Amino acid sequence: MKKNLKAYEDVAFLKRDVCRPIRLQLELLKPEVAMQEHNIKSTIVLFGSARTLPPAKARDRLRATEQALATDSGSAAKADAVAHSRSGLAMSRHYDLAREFACLVSKSSQTKKDCHFVIVTGGGGGIMEAGNRGSADAKAMSIGLNISLPFEQKPNPYITPDLLFTFHYFSIRKMHFLLRAKALCAFPGGFGTVDELFETLTLIQTRKIAPMPVVLFCREFWEKLINWQMLVELGMIAAADLNIIHYSETAQEAWDYICEFWRNGGSNPGPCWTDGIHPD
Repeated sequence: MKKNLKAYEDVAFLKRDVCRPIRLQLELLKPEVAMQEHNIKSTIVLFGSARTLPPAKARDRLRATEQALATDSGSAAKADAVAHSRSGLAMSRHYDLAREFACLVSKSSQTKKDCHFVIVTGGGGGIMEAGNRGSADAKAMSIGLNISLPFEQKPNPYITPDLLFTFHYFSIRKMHFLLRAKALCAFPGGFGTVDELFETLTLIQTRKIAPMPVVLFCREFWEKLINWQMLVELGMIAAADLNIIHYSETAQEAWDYICEFWRNGGSNPGPCWTDGIHPD
């Protein structure tokens, strides 16, 4: 700790354990100030695997692994790489679906005065990149809540530059995901996606946050991954808790459901219902 520095200039001091409450507060405050400055009133959270490639890159990876196996046909590791690449190519359709969905939402919900239903992602690659990219396709703003990790979390280039934030604390990052959220959309993913999904389901179930649409893309994936009905049968959740979840297979289907939810059951989230921006 340098004695000649003011406290707020002394980075080494701010990184001490005793200053953790200050760091937590700053991580909460900085994105909040930026959101207010950009008139962001509400968001749609988009989760999914960072490992999901665009279809063209998935095809390139499959060709490369197949060529590598052809030169060493007895390699179990290279055979596994081909199998994973084939699965990756099949899953790559979700990249295009996430991109299409984000573009559709962004075209329908942002005005010059206020921005509603702004796409917010974890800021990394894969499905997160697709979400921010779809908003960029629509020439609209999008948010990236990045986090410092040892792998997989390099910010993608499609985030609105002023709305890219890097977090240290998962807890504050998760709070920002839901502070303005009017829907959560989850595409197939791994531990991180499931963690964020279940936290949201728990908060809605326990009424810590208001109900909102929770849309799961690719029903086959989610029902294979999670035996929801078993939780009901064992009394771990109520049958009515499953009503929190809605499955969608297309971008338009998901967007229509979100719009209908807020028309019928939620408070009016913005001008897109009164200004005729959303197509009926």
